[in-house]
Amino acid sequence: MSASAVTGANVAANGIRQHYLHHLGTGAPLVLVPGITSPAVTWGFVAERLAREFDVYVLDVRGRGLSQSGPDLDYCLDSLADDLSGFIAALGLSGVTVLGHSMGARIAIRAATRNPAGMARLLLVDPPVSGPGRRAYPSKLSWYVDSIRQAEKGMDAEAMRAFCPTWSREQRALRAEWLHTCFEPAIVTAFEGFHTDDIHRDLPGLPVPACLMVATRGGVIEPADEAEIQSLNPGIRIERVPAAGHMIPWDNFDGFLAATDKLLGTALAGRKAA
Repeated sequence: MSASAVTGANVAANGIRQHYLHHLGTGAPLVLVPGITSPAVTWGFVAERLAREFDVYVLDVRGRGLSQSGPDLDYCLDSLADDLSGFIAALGLSGVTVLGHSMGARIAIRAATRNPAGMARLLLVDPPVSGPGRRAYPSKLSWYVDSIRQAEKGMDAEAMRAFCPTWSREQRALRAEWLHTCFEPAIVTAFEGFHTDDIHRDLPGLPVPACLMVATRGGVIEPADEAEIQSLNPGIRIERVPAAGHMIPWDNFDGFLAATDKLLGTALAGRKAA
C-alpha cells in the first residue's frame, strides 16, 4: 500500500466535526487514536505500514489537527471517548481494532467502557497510568505548553530539536508544522485528566479484549503497573518494546511493529511495500 492511497475527510459525529485521515487498506478496519499533542498527520508513517493489513483511519482528536476546536467544547475524557464511539458509528464500522497511543489509549479504554459498539479489540500503547492517589505522569505540562506557544509563533525542525532531540529532521519538521493546531486549553485539560481520571476502574469490566504495549524507557508504565493491570484484567496480554521511550514508533519502529505482530497476530514487521 503506497502513501498515495491516503485521503482526508470530515464527518459529523458526537455533535462535532471530526477530521480523519484514511489510509486505504483491504483488511478489517483499524482506528488509530493519537496522543495528547499528536495530530493525525504525524502518525502517517505508522498508518502507512498498518494499511498493509488493515483499513486504517487516523483521528484528529478534538482540539487538535483539523477537527473542531475552540473554547466552547468540552475536552474531558468522557467527551473524547464519546467522540471515538460516535466516529465508529458515523462511518458504520464494525470489527474495529482500536489502536490508542498514550492519551489515545485512555480514550480507547473509556470508549469501550461507555459504548463498545463496533469495537473488536483494543491495542493500548503505553497509556499513562497516573490517576487519583497515584504517582504523577513523568512528563511536565510545561513541555507541552512551551512547545505549542513556540509553534504558534512559527518554528522549524531545528527549534523542535530542543523538545524532541532524538527524532529525525523530517519528524521534527512535521511536528513543528502541525503543533500549532493543538488548542492549549484542550491540552491542559487532558494533562490534568491524566491525574484526575481513574482508568483503572474501567479495566476489570472491559467488554472487548485488550492488549498492552509497553515502552521500556520513560517510566510511564513500570513493572508494578503491569502487574496491577493484569490483576485487574488477567486477559490483557503485554509486550515490551526494547530501546524505546514513550513515543515508541519514533524510537524503535521495528520494535513497535514486532510487538504489534505478537499482540494482533499480524505480519507487519516482515511485509514489503506493495
